[in-house]
Amino acid sequence: MSSEANKKLMQEIFAEIEDGKGALFVATLADNVVMRVTGQYSWSRTFEGKESVLRDLYRYVQSLVERGSRTIPLRFFADGDCVIVEARGDMTTRKGEKYDNEYCLVYRFDEGKIVEMREYCDSVLCEQRLGLFPTGKT
Repeated sequence: MSSEANKKLMQEIFAEIEDGKGALFVATLADNVVMRVTGQYSWSRTFEGKESVLRDLYRYVQSLVERGSRTIPLRFFADGDCVIVEARGDMTTRKGEKYDNEYCLVYRFDEGKIVEMREYCDSVLCEQRLGLFPTGKT
């Protein structure tokens, strides 16, 4: 797929997510996808495989935030096999605290599937609002 086609697909994925649906995102993840949460804090780690990304990261985050919390894309950039999304959170924790982190999300595609993801965010805010990532998880 071209970089513009990948960009369009990411725009469609985020539009679906904004409507509370995640099926297109899940379908677009390659079985061997690798998700890297960057930095040097408790959440920094690599999740390997679709099941790990969905279960160990996204399901865990969903257990910490209120239903309807979302990540809002601000801008999309495409270059080669990568799409970069600048985004911000619109989230509330289960404790009632606002968690509106800022993100730079990098998605790498291969044959229409997301094979690699990287997340850059405010690590201090993440730990302040969501707590330390549990040891032994992943």
